[in-house]
Amino acid sequence: MNVSSSRDAGRGVLYTVGAFVCWGLFPLYWKPLHAIPALQILCHRIVWSALFVALILTALGQWGDVRAALRRPRQLGVFALSSSVLSLNWLIYIWAVNAGHVVEGSLGYFINPLFNVLLGRVFLGERLSRPQSLAIGVAAAGVAWLTFSAGSLPWIALSLAATFGLYGLLRKMAPLPSLPGLALETFLMSPLALAALLWFAWRGDGAFGHLGWNRDLLLMGAGVVTAVPLLMFAAGARRLKLATVGVIQYIGPTIQLALGVLLFGEPFGADRALGFSLIWAALLLYSAVGLRELWRGRRAAAV
Repeated sequence: MNVSSSRDAGRGVLYTVGAFVCWGLFPLYWKPLHAIPALQILCHRIVWSALFVALILTALGQWGDVRAALRRPRQLGVFALSSSVLSLNWLIYIWAVNAGHVVEGSLGYFINPLFNVLLGRVFLGERLSRPQSLAIGVAAAGVAWLTFSAGSLPWIALSLAATFGLYGLLRKMAPLPSLPGLALETFLMSPLALAALLWFAWRGDGAFGHLGWNRDLLLMGAGVVTAVPLLMFAAGARRLKLATVGVIQYIGPTIQLALGVLLFGEPFGADRALGFSLIWAALLLYSAVGLRELWRGRRAAAV
C-alpha cells in the first residue's frame, strides 16, 4: 500500500468512526425531547433534514442526481418505499430512547449486520458460508433466550434491525449517492411531515414554540444531526473495505448500550447479559469471516 492510499484509508477510518460515534451518542440528543411525542419529533427531523440537505445540495451543485431520479418512475417508487421504511425506523428508535429502552435499541443495531446477511440470502440469492450460517444460528439462540427470559419478544430490537435491513435492501435496488439519496427520501416524506406539524399546531398540540427556545433549537438541529453522520459515513465507506466498515459499525450500538446501562440506569441483569453474549459471539464470528476475507484479498493483491 503506497503512502497516498494509506493516508486515504486513515481518513476513511476517521470519517467512519466519527459517524458511528455520532450515531452512538444519539440517545443524548433525543432524551431532552422526551416530553414531545415521538411522531412530532420524527416530523421535525424529516422537515429540517430536507431543508438542510437542500442547502448542501445547492452549495455543492449536486441537484442533478435528484432531478434524474425524479424522472425515473421505478426508482422514485423504490425511494418512496425506502423513505417510508427509514421513517418507521427513526420513529421506533426515537420512541424507544424516550420510553427508556436504549439497551434494547442497541440490541437492534447489534443484530442488524446478521439480519442483512439473512436478507441477502432470501432476496438476493447470496450464498452463506458455514461460519455465516452458524453466526445467524447463534444470534437466533440469543434472541430466543432474551424472549424466554423476559417473557416477551424483543420487538423493539427486531423492528429496528428489520426496518434498517429492509432500508439497505431497497437502497441496493435503486442506488444513489448518499446525499442525493437522503435528499430524495426526505423530500418525499416532508410534505406529509409538514402537514402533520401544521395539524398538530392547529389542534394546539404542537410543541414547537411552546416548550422553550432550547427545545426549539434541538428540533431544528435534528436535520443537521441526521445529515452530518450520513455524509461522514459516505466519505469513510468510499475509502475502506466493506469488512473494515463491518467491524467499525459496532461502535454505535456499544456506545448506546453503555449509555443505557451506565447513564440512564436501565436494567442489565444476568439473563440479559447471557442473551447479549450469544449475539456478541455471533458478531465476533461474522467479523472474523469478514477480516479473513479482507486479509486474503490483500495477500492476493500483494502477490
